Amino acid sequence: MFVICLVILLVLAVADQLFKYLIVSNYSLNELHNVISFGKHKIFSLTYVKNSGAAWSIMAGKSWFLIGIPIVIIIVGFIYLYKKRNSSKFLTISLSMLLAGGIANLIDRIRFKEVIDYIKFEPINFPVFNFADICVVLGGIMFCIYFILIDGKKKKPHKRS
Repeated sequence: MFVICLVILLVLAVADQLFKYLIVSNYSLNELHNVISFGKHKIFSLTYVKNSGAAWSIMAGKSWFLIGIPIVIIIVGFIYLYKKRNSSKFLTISLSMLLAGGIANLIDRIRFKEVIDYIKFEPINFPVFNFADICVVLGGIMFCIYFILIDGKKKKPHKRS
């Protein structure tokens, strides 16, 4: 299962880098293109923005921190993934998604000192994000679900009548 997780991780990270390459190659900075609309209401747009910070641009310009901490977290994540490689497929896939997103955004930070974002959710004023962010969020949700609903049930002692 560990090799399959590494393949999933690699495919997701490469997909993110490919999407970012396509955006940078075909869009000017801050150029906005509507992709999905419902009537006159925009739902999703593609745009090319750069983010030198973390989520919502927090810690903008703190490259050393935004590179160093993810490296430590990724190393710990790989160790944990390896230790849990024979446990739940749900857990290992969630870890693969988390690591893929973290690695893909880390590649941007190392190469450009900022992250390329391109997906804009129009109905609300939400920050522009990327595929790696989606991997991190979905992987994180799956990770929480595993520990709350799956692993938590295994550890609960059964009451004897």
